[in-house]
Parts: sequence; structure tokens; C-alpha cells
Amino acid sequence: MKKYIFVTIASAALFTLFATSCSDDFVDRPVAYSIDSENYFNSKSDYDDALIGAYDLLQTTFVNVLMGEIASDNTFAGGNNPTDVIGYQQVDQMTHSPVNAETKKLWDWMFAGVQRCNYILEFKDKTDFEGKTQVLAETRFLRAYYQFELVKWFGGIPMKGDVRFSTGDEKSIPRSSVAEVYAAIQEDLIYASQNLSATASQQGRATSGSALALLGKAYLYDKKFDKAASTFDKLIQTGNYHLIKSSDLTAQQITAGLSPFGSIFEAEGENGPESVFEIQYTDVEGGSYGYMQGIEGNVAVGFSGPFGYEGPVFADGNNFNLPTPKIVSAFEAGDSRKAVTILDMVAWIAQNPGTKYTKQNQDTGYFNRKYIPRTRRSEAAGDVKLTSPNNYRAIRYADVLLMAAEAHNKSTTPNDGIARTYLNEVRARAFGDNNHDITASGAALYDKILEERRVELAGEGIRFFDLVRTGKTNEIPGFNPNKNELFPIPIEEIQFASGNWTQNPGY
Repeated sequence: MKKYIFVTIASAALFTLFATSCSDDFVDRPVAYSIDSENYFNSKSDYDDALIGAYDLLQTTFVNVLMGEIASDNTFAGGNNPTDVIGYQQVDQMTHSPVNAETKKLWDWMFAGVQRCNYILEFKDKTDFEGKTQVLAETRFLRAYYQFELVKWFGGIPMKGDVRFSTGDEKSIPRSSVAEVYAAIQEDLIYASQNLSATASQQGRATSGSALALLGKAYLYDKKFDKAASTFDKLIQTGNYHLIKSSDLTAQQITAGLSPFGSIFEAEGENGPESVFEIQYTDVEGGSYGYMQGIEGNVAVGFSGPFGYEGPVFADGNNFNLPTPKIVSAFEAGDSRKAVTILDMVAWIAQNPGTKYTKQNQDTGYFNRKYIPRTRRSEAAGDVKLTSPNNYRAIRYADVLLMAAEAHNKSTTPNDGIARTYLNEVRARAFGDNNHDITASGAALYDKILEERRVELAGEGIRFFDLVRTGKTNEIPGFNPNKNELFPIPIEEIQFASGNWTQNPGY
């Protein structure tokens, strides 16, 4: 399936079991299961293969990352022209409606992930084997991950406990409230954090640290700041993660002139000591523009690359997700993260004569350097714009520190001293000294934490949700209050539900 969680022949058969039509609707309407419980879940390998199937949908979250940036004030949609992937263009302009192919993909793929997890959990008691608790804990982590994505984007969603959705459920199972969804997510993650190993058996698998980080994040979004603070503290105090520092760099990275921050997003920096949870990608194609669910590469990377690029280090892309002048100017002087986050094409061409690219829609001269394609071996399979092996660093330790800082600042009994310690640890890495430490308290400190989140995590698909949950959506051009905080339920789902589900407000 990917570089570290491998697909076996048996699990390939399982993908047939889990397959849906290309539309991948809320439930698997068009396709009958080829394997059912009567002849499955009879051995440990059956559960292991099913778990790989549940991990597989993580690769589709490239669309979540792209749109999380495009929906914010960090990037423009871009593309080759103003109608290129019209769904992205509408999200960029905040004119999206229930008829949007890209938000429909996000809904479908995340629910497909939930469905794969629920299939395992529905038959969790069928067969006993050594290591079963670990399998169930990973499954519950993954279900929480998919449901967290769904509640961020769409608000309340239908839930069915540890049972698969079936045709007709959309007419009888209501949308749970946002509070109920968060409660279910938190319950899954508490179980996962208590039962997962601290060390992954394969790179890319969930750990107790992954579960604690996502649990703290779920508490933060749910505005349970006290619980968020204590959860993040528990993770930080394990000592299992740290910000990448100069001593972590290899000789090759030093020779290449990489900074500690810059090393994170290169191939050698994958699954490093700062990676709390990382989604694995490879350069095996497995799909196409018409069937992106089958692609094993990080599509967001190829989509974000400069169109027609010829030159060193980087590779040709599709011109989406273009940094705005506003994010470029958000970095303070001396911040080492700017050069890692923003590729200034004018300056790059000046440094590398002969380099060129073709300007396309909404060209700003800037590209998302963290996640644009790099040159790599020529024998890579298929369309390289679809098959970038660049992993997505879904939860970084720097994000954990900044969320912990925010939670302590917003707790019932704020502890701004701890909040500043966490914040300034991130800033010290960015500037290479302690001369840029923040000394503010209270509301001023809160604003500094949010500003830091913006520049630290720019290009990583988080900005829109930070603005929504902190009530700062006035920063987003075209944002409609009391509407655009959530995205619309796809029109097909509303129609299938036959009045059982109400559409989100304003749509």
C-alpha cells in the first residue's frame, strides 16, 4: 500500500470487499461485498489485512490538506485557468454549494474510512488471537481520525457505533450532534492511547503518542481546554518526541545546506523524531485523474508544483495552492521557516540561471515549498504529478507544543508560564536564538500563539480550521459568517436521506 505498511495478496482481495463504486457514497450502494464475515475474520491475518485496508484511506486525505489551505487566507486555488478543478475554485472564493465534486470526495473517502474501521469492530469478538488489542486500538484511532476530519468539515455526522452502515441507514439514522461526534472521537482515542504501543511496529502505524496528540487536538477543537492541556502535557512528558535540531541532521543534509526545520519536509526527514503521526505515500500510481482514490502518491504535492518547471531540485506540477502575498509577509525578519515554506520563484530563478516555469492562473510567483514535487529517480511509475512519494506530516511535535500552549492559555486556571515555554521552544528553533522569545500574557499571548501557528504550519492544511475555531474568520476573503464555518453536506447525500438529514445552515 505504501512505503512502510505493505499490502499483501490477501489484503488486495480485501480491498475488493471494501470497494465501492467510483462515487464511493455514504454507504456502499452499488457493490455487493465479495467477502463477508462467514468466511472472513477467522484468523489474525484476516484482521491484519482488514486493518491495512482501513489505513489505506488515509492517502485520500490529500484533498483535505489542499482544501484546508485553499479555503483559508494562506493560498489561492490557482490551477491552469479559472475553471481548473472548479470545486477548488469555489472553495477559494467561498462560493461552494452542495454540488461540489471535491467536497463530495472528501465526504465519501472519509466515510469509506469509517466504514472499513466499523467492519473490523463489528466482528471484533469473532476470533481471538495474540495482539488483538493492538489491532483494535489502531482501528479505533483510525476511526477517530476519519470522524475528526468529517466533523471539522461538515459538523454533525451520522454514526452507527461498531457496526457497518447499510443501504437505507441514511433514511433512519440521524446526524449526531457535534458534541456527540466529539464524545465518540474522544472515547476512541482514550482507548487507543491506553492500548497502543509507544513504538510503531511499522512506520506509519498509530502509536500511543499519535492517539494522545489527536485526543488533545479533539479536546482543543471541542473547547475542553483543561483536558487538552493535561493530555498534551502527558504526551510531552513522555520525551518520545522533540523538535528537529542541528544535531539530528545527517552529513548529507548539512552538505545540502538544510536547516533543522527545512530537513523535516525532505525525503530523508520522513518519520523523524518530530513526527507524531505521518501519512505514508509512495510513487506507485495505482489510479488516475479519474480515479484518485486508487493513487498511492501524494496528489497534493504534484498539484501544488510550478507548471512547466525546468530547473534544479523541484519538478513540474499543476499550479494549485499558491501562497498569497499575505502569508509571505506574515514571517518576521530572521525567521528561518520562511525560506522553507515559501519558494520565491523570482529569487530562485535569479540564483539558478536557466530555470523557468510557465505562469498560470492567479500566479503570485510563490509556491508551497514544503509540499511541491522534488526531482527523483526517472523510473518512477506513471504520471509523476500524481505519484509524489512525499509523506504528509499529519501531526508534528511543533503543532503539539503550540496546541499545548494555547490550551494552557485558555484553561480555567491559565498557566501562561507553561504556555510561553512551549511557544518559545518553537520560536527558538525558528530563529536560532532566544532573542525572539515572547513575554506577553493573557489575550496578547493568545494572539501570539495563533500568529505562531500560522507561520509554523503554513502549507499544511490547518489554517482554515484554526480561523474557524478561534472566531477569526474575518481574515478569510469572501467568508460568509453563520454559513462558511461548515461545508455543505453533498446534495446526493441529502437526497438519499429523503428528509432525514437537514442541510447545514446557509446552503
